Amino acid sequence: MKKCCPINKTAKRTLICLLALGIFPQIALAQGQVDYVDPTMGGVGYLLEPTRPTVSLPNCMVRMYPVRRDQLDDQIHSFPLTIISYRLGELFWLMPSDGTSNGWNPQAYDQEVTTPYYYSTRFDNSLIQTEFTPTARCGYFRFTFPSGKGVVLLANRQGGELSSDGDNAVSGDENIVSSSSVTPGVMHAYVYGEFSSPVRIQSSKLDNGTRLTISTHAHRKVLQFRYGISFISVAQAKKNLQEEIPAWNFDKIKDAARDRWNEVLGQIQVEGGTPEQKRVFYTSLYRCYERMVCISEDGQYYSAFDHQVHQDTRPFYVDNWLWDTYRALEPLQTLLNPKMEADKVQSYVRMYEQSGWMPEFAVLWGNHECMTGNPAAAWMADVWAKGITNFDLATAYAGLKKNSLEGTWLPWRRGPKSSLDKFLDEHGYMPALHPDESESVARVHPFERRQAISVTEAQSYDDWCTAQLARDLGKKPDYQLFLKRAADYKNVFHDGHVWPKDAEGHWIDGYDRGWSGGQGGRNYTTENNGYTYDWDVQHDLQGLFQLMGGRTQAEANLDELFRRSLGRSKFEFWAKFPDASGLVGQFSMGNEPSLHIPYIYNYLGAPWKTQKCVRMLLRSFFTDTLFGMPGDEDGGGMSAFVVFSMIGFYPVTPGVPIYDLGSPIFDRITIHLQNGKTIRIICRDNSPDDKYIQSIRLNGKPLHQVWFRQADLVNGGELVLQMGNTPNKDLGVDPATFPPSAMSVHPTTYETVSDR
Repeated sequence: MKKCCPINKTAKRTLICLLALGIFPQIALAQGQVDYVDPTMGGVGYLLEPTRPTVSLPNCMVRMYPVRRDQLDDQIHSFPLTIISYRLGELFWLMPSDGTSNGWNPQAYDQEVTTPYYYSTRFDNSLIQTEFTPTARCGYFRFTFPSGKGVVLLANRQGGELSSDGDNAVSGDENIVSSSSVTPGVMHAYVYGEFSSPVRIQSSKLDNGTRLTISTHAHRKVLQFRYGISFISVAQAKKNLQEEIPAWNFDKIKDAARDRWNEVLGQIQVEGGTPEQKRVFYTSLYRCYERMVCISEDGQYYSAFDHQVHQDTRPFYVDNWLWDTYRALEPLQTLLNPKMEADKVQSYVRMYEQSGWMPEFAVLWGNHECMTGNPAAAWMADVWAKGITNFDLATAYAGLKKNSLEGTWLPWRRGPKSSLDKFLDEHGYMPALHPDESESVARVHPFERRQAISVTEAQSYDDWCTAQLARDLGKKPDYQLFLKRAADYKNVFHDGHVWPKDAEGHWIDGYDRGWSGGQGGRNYTTENNGYTYDWDVQHDLQGLFQLMGGRTQAEANLDELFRRSLGRSKFEFWAKFPDASGLVGQFSMGNEPSLHIPYIYNYLGAPWKTQKCVRMLLRSFFTDTLFGMPGDEDGGGMSAFVVFSMIGFYPVTPGVPIYDLGSPIFDRITIHLQNGKTIRIICRDNSPDDKYIQSIRLNGKPLHQVWFRQADLVNGGELVLQMGNTPNKDLGVDPATFPPSAMSVHPTTYETVSDR
């Protein structure tokens, strides 16, 4: 890939003049894509969790950010040496001090600089500057002490030992306890670190760990600390350090980290748009590399799924919240990095072999039993349908089948079936409780409850995805079984909308789609109300439209979603549904089940509405500010929606290798594929007003549909869109050109399947 060109002499003189006049925008100084990234964007949570300004290398195991409530918190509590997982805690807390306090006190800070590859801040009282830069398995701190009195506090807070290891070195471990019922146990994070100058190390006990107080011997203003992390041993941590940071050269490591980010972010190059839009785009793309992370070390890795060290030449990845990420993040990485995607899927296969269950959220300490469904099915079906076959499909399928037929579908649970799962098998829906009815099944999560509608829909879609893999493996009876189960979503539709049903088959009286009734609000739906879950049928949209009374009525329902009042105050609504933020009518931009919904107009013959809606959502909710994320970002889950939508297309149904067109933000997009080919998207006469597609040419030929196949561009290609300010209501209106979405359609040939 070409490097950025140096500034020539004329341009340099012009730049100096503009800077002197104070009229040159700061973004003009960008020398690479990474300079558009602002990790603090979205750093104040809309209602729930903020984004975190993670400093790391792409998909690597050392990840650091300052520990604080959010970006408005004026005190830093510590710097972790790495984190367990996004939002699941930190490992090895570190803090510099001038020695005036013996305690571990939060410190007010200022002059903060945050990039993906480098972090710096200065503390208000002591004026200590703290800098950090990463490698794959190591980190590098540089402290500047104006007083010359340098103290560094290092601790583990979750058990384990820390001690001096020679004159200028420390080593030890910290416990990581699994909360999973199927992968219980304790694993360890190990550290080995060295200081650049002689230090004095004192150890003291904490309630559940050890604190080291590291002081400089002499009057030194600069103290450096380089360290290696391992999940295998202290010796391996030391080896990681020796291989990745062999010498004291902070700036060299920083420059290498910057180059790596430019290489990765430069895979997509955009032209046109505003500087603000480029900041939003490249910051979103950066967040798409926060997970999964490779934890392989010298051809081996520790797996918490069986608590063993394994030898394996393939990289082993953890940390994937699939309920959030199967929708857009994994499809994006499937397009950009198919080799890595195959390794990630194979990692899940290994986890199934080691634990006996296919994970749902594979984190560092094992399976995080979170959310609903069997989302690995959607992920793996999508990867397979897009031609990525370098993983053990037969074993992957065995794990997916076991999860579906032998495991529980209860939210936030894993393991064998419950009585409710047996009912689901027999009757094709999760039975719901009436609003005043108490729970009688002990295994139901006390807060998450049954989520009866959402679970039924998730089971239907995930089993449809499993059916596609069964067919490709030649398992016809399995294919027919799972395809039958894929229609179960119809059992929770009543009068054209999702509706909960009790165990006797009676519809729940007085069900309010905007409120979803019941104790705690999660008896029927997951984090969103019934208006969202009307559309959670990604695999059979044509069947969904029939349930709604036909395409005309379905389009009216979709219009209503964006226009209907909450019917209550936002305060009251958010008290029950804090996840459903970023509201447009009843539509929630701030939660992942909504991501595909704006693109459904393409399936109804009104693609101009998708184009208008996507532009509005991007403009309204994704900005280059601290408030620029409308909901929980979930480590790339929502950022990938932004990346796809800003370049103009989106994967509505993982498992079907097509992309739906929206309305690109940029005039020209160049995507460099891993196979050496290039995708070019050219938008002529593009502007904020000219957001409607007038005509389409794909690889030189006119295209009369508003979707294209993965195969159309994966070997290189060109998509040319003529834009205008008036909707072209003749484009994409012929039902024969609608994107395929029906259970009777083969997802890769798009032909009707006859042998069901």
